[in-house]
Amino acid sequence: MTNTFEKEVIRIKKQESFVHNLMENYDERKNDTDGISGHRIASRLAKLAEIGLTEESGSQRIGFSKEERAAKELVKVWMHKAGLKVSEDGAGNVFGRLSAKDNSKPAILSGSHVDTVPNGGHFDGALGVVAALEVVEAWKENEYQPKKPFEVVIFSDEEGSRFNSGYIGSKGMCGKYQLDELIKLHDANGMSFEEVLASDGLTIPGFKEAKRNLNDIELFVEVHIEQGKILENENLPCGIVNGIAGPVWYELTFNGVAGHSGSTPMVGRSDALVAAGKFIHELSNLPNRVSDTAVATVGKMHIHPNGINVISGKVTLYVDIRDTDIKTRNNLITKVLRLLASIENEFSVKIDKKELINILPVKIESTIQDILSESLRGYGIRPIKLPSGAGHDAMILGEDIPVAMLFVRSENGISHSPLERSSLNDCVQTIHVLKRFIEEIMKNV
Repeated sequence: MTNTFEKEVIRIKKQESFVHNLMENYDERKNDTDGISGHRIASRLAKLAEIGLTEESGSQRIGFSKEERAAKELVKVWMHKAGLKVSEDGAGNVFGRLSAKDNSKPAILSGSHVDTVPNGGHFDGALGVVAALEVVEAWKENEYQPKKPFEVVIFSDEEGSRFNSGYIGSKGMCGKYQLDELIKLHDANGMSFEEVLASDGLTIPGFKEAKRNLNDIELFVEVHIEQGKILENENLPCGIVNGIAGPVWYELTFNGVAGHSGSTPMVGRSDALVAAGKFIHELSNLPNRVSDTAVATVGKMHIHPNGINVISGKVTLYVDIRDTDIKTRNNLITKVLRLLASIENEFSVKIDKKELINILPVKIESTIQDILSESLRGYGIRPIKLPSGAGHDAMILGEDIPVAMLFVRSENGISHSPLERSSLNDCVQTIHVLKRFIEEIMKNV
């Protein structure tokens, strides 16, 4: 048995190794300017990575878990030390507010989330929170007081790993949820939504009170790793998101007739798995027929009765459809529904369809993209604009208020994996751009 002292030694060595790896090729002379500290950023990413660290050196902080809570509490400590007024709403969202010269003005918000997918990476979400807080640290060192209120935010359960339904915190803040549907949710352990909230010290009545007056928010800006290879291929540290793909998730149940695999003739079978297989294969050909940015994926499937010598009587699968444009996304959905109708006729199965989520795509305002472009040029970076195929909390807020996003180069485009990594140079340069952008927005009174 490893004693407590030995565990602590191992913990410290892992943290030091994480920081060392980030700092190893870091250009301190170039990037540690204007109050921004690469070592502080690396140290904070390391301390967050330590919470929920897996055997594969990944992160596991599922929404509303004790690990997500521990990460929030740690950031709260940093917020207090930075001079922010810290609060938490009934959805578990954490806010650190910096007083302004005019506190009557709508606030600028920046941040992300600290929950992860199972055995995920150390940058997705966490970097956005650390980046927003680093802007405050730089302002504090330079004795800069913004003209408008600024808030660092941590949204709860962005990834959706707990209930297969993400953005719980941002939906709660924006009032974009159906409470009767949330209450029906259960996690993999059978805990209801209400029980999960209670395990994190939250309540249903408190969750309902999390809805915020969005007129009090001028803009939300989020820093996030790219989760793709465009920036890497362009050899750029960061880029401007020009649109966020809105996902539609369907639960599809293929109902056939189970039977003995040996005694049932091939002719006349109603094999749910064969029908589902045809759908999965044909689905992959549909997105390119509507746009270059459309995607459709089946990532989860259940087979019943799931026996070697039994014809499948029922298959339930989940399809994720996305695009950055609502018209082309709806066109893709129409093609998917037509495909399902064709498969019903061809394989003599009945397909039940249930829409799980439907979130509108978000276009980033051109004026915001222009200000981001100037912020990039101001730091000597060639501006590039790229879409986000993945969803983000900015997507939820973007239905009602202006939003902005900066992507940070991700090595090999890897995300949601222990191998996920962005260089500290890229992270810090992006934070400089973020700071310039927010300061420019602050001028527009």
